[in-house]
Amino acid sequence: MSRLTRAQAQQRNRAGVLSAARAEFAARGYREATVDGIAGRAGLTRGAVYSNFPGKRALYFAVLADDAERPGGPPPAPGRTQREALGAYARATLTRLPVTTRLADAAPPALDLVPEVLDDDRVRRPFAQLLKLQAILLGLALEGLRPAPGAPQPGGRRVRVAEAALTTLQGASVLAQTSPGFVEPFHIVATCEHLGELDLSDSWQPVYAAHVPPPRPADEPWAPPAPADETATRPDAVHGEPVDLAADGVVAVLGLHRLAAVEEAVRAAAPGAQVTAVLVSGTPGELMPLARLMLAEFRRGLTAAFPRPAWPRLRIVYDESGELAAAAGVDAVSDATEAAVRVVSGRIVARAEGYGACLAAAGAPAAATRL
Repeated sequence: MSRLTRAQAQQRNRAGVLSAARAEFAARGYREATVDGIAGRAGLTRGAVYSNFPGKRALYFAVLADDAERPGGPPPAPGRTQREALGAYARATLTRLPVTTRLADAAPPALDLVPEVLDDDRVRRPFAQLLKLQAILLGLALEGLRPAPGAPQPGGRRVRVAEAALTTLQGASVLAQTSPGFVEPFHIVATCEHLGELDLSDSWQPVYAAHVPPPRPADEPWAPPAPADETATRPDAVHGEPVDLAADGVVAVLGLHRLAAVEEAVRAAAPGAQVTAVLVSGTPGELMPLARLMLAEFRRGLTAAFPRPAWPRLRIVYDESGELAAAAGVDAVSDATEAAVRVVSGRIVARAEGYGACLAAAGAPAAATRL
């Protein structure tokens, strides 16, 4: 039998730790679970666990993310109108909540997510921005559908409606855990359906647009690195397909405190241009699993509620190592990072950094960015 390579051994140990953590969280709950207990279940030392994950919370997020990313069964028929789609999205979300009086019927590891988010500001801020990102994606999907008779006409921004729907569903999630038996799923679904018919006078008009400096012209090769594993691809967290990072368009490098800025790139980009958000973090070992969890949950709802043609064109990839950010000229990343480059024919023709970078890089005409 051939010996495992170092990378294969690390991958096997990591999988073993995750499996042990899943069992430990299911048996004891997040609060009572211990790293020593996880190490014992995995047959590894405490140090071996920490060599793969920075702590118990990172393990908890990773377990939930892995579970959320597993393929589900065939989705129901997606909605054809905004009302139908929001109702289907709500039903897909509520099926994963402990809405009965018996909390033990729910998957035990998921019950501690909200308390753990509330426990630390280092998690609350990324969590809030990930919810913002979900709202932007949901709003873009709604804009790809026709409204019900008498509802707002196509072309209007629907992110505010999406925020209202997510607020309703997040409230139902908290109450299902803290007040079992209070949430009535059918009422929540009906509420979300009615939200699809509301006109909230929504529009996209950044008040600071006039103060955003123009992007800096550039003429550099754009050569995003391939994954370390030559057989791997960089999957899109929204569509689940490999991302063509060499395509013309805008590449936005965003820390987990700046995710809402991606809407500026999507709205300002030329029709048909690819917009790719590269997610980075100052603490990727802990926060990237949280991002994976929340985007995987959103994708499940998207699959159940929307036909493919309505899915948002935005592509999202995770950059735990920072190598994609470095290729875009961002050498040091943090959760506050916002930078963007404009790519045309395999070359970076414009770049911007700081507040408003997405708007600047996406909105500049391609011809004007060339020296």
